[in-house]
Amino acid sequence: MAKPAFSMNISRIALIIAALLAVGAVAVQVYRSMSDDSAASSSVAATETETAPSVDEVIAGLEKKLQENPDDAESWRMLGWSYFETQKFAESATAMKRATTLDPDNSEYWSMLGEALVMTSDGQQVPTDAAEAFRNALKHDAKDPRARYFLAVQKDIAGDHKGAIDDWFALLADTPADAPYAADIRRVIGQVAENEGIDVAARLAKASPAAPTGGISTDGPAVATAAIPGPSREQMQEAAALPPGQQEAMIANMVDGLDKRLQANPKDANGWIMLIRSRMQLGQTVQAKQALDRGLKAFKNDGTEAKRIREAAAALGV
Repeated sequence: MAKPAFSMNISRIALIIAALLAVGAVAVQVYRSMSDDSAASSSVAATETETAPSVDEVIAGLEKKLQENPDDAESWRMLGWSYFETQKFAESATAMKRATTLDPDNSEYWSMLGEALVMTSDGQQVPTDAAEAFRNALKHDAKDPRARYFLAVQKDIAGDHKGAIDDWFALLADTPADAPYAADIRRVIGQVAENEGIDVAARLAKASPAAPTGGISTDGPAVATAAIPGPSREQMQEAAALPPGQQEAMIANMVDGLDKRLQANPKDANGWIMLIRSRMQLGQTVQAKQALDRGLKAFKNDGTEAKRIREAAAALGV
């Protein structure tokens, strides 16, 4: 790959190193904390075993699954993540390209593809195809933190240091105060500013991050396992008066009613969590997985709510 069209000196090399540190520290943490590393966490929670499956085992399982169903975009995403974790960046990019082909409106898929392409390159630039992937991500989710971070890196490498710093400050303002990558963004801002002679001390001191969200976790598992409000006295009396078979039918009708309501109004993350839980309690594991897929599709461009649904499903063993 051709070198970028600018001279490389010691300070620029240090800057690239700082950017690459951020690739690992910021971008990967962005994925884990904002876009969710559910490929592994779901596997661990779902199996509920003492020993988590290795990434290689996850990869083998996903590859087999995709041989049987090559049009499963979410499995391609999980495979791309798994390859990324084992530093097989070219393979990760290939998997994510397949995911974006199957679901081109999913911001997370584009963002993950961009990061894989950055890591596949020589590490001295944000390649054109990676930048295009990040821009596609922002078309569907203007808040995508990974895409915003790397496009700011591209600005900096192109010589627009102030513009890059401004973009990182904007990203910092949208970053929860307890996010593990918040400190990394501040560090990159400071390093770039120092290298380029830009005074940001006052801005960093005044920078106010977004409200904390509980770090890398969401309340999805708590919602999934919390006690469901009890039925009214009238409902209890009505159910008690029914024979056992009719009681089961009544429960099934209530769950089906929730399913139909979500078809009409899919932007209800808690509703999807309750539907997944209900299907699992009824022993309907296939329908539970279908509910998970439908919920993720409804929130494919809302990383926070998608993460809640994924974590809730993992807690329920889906």
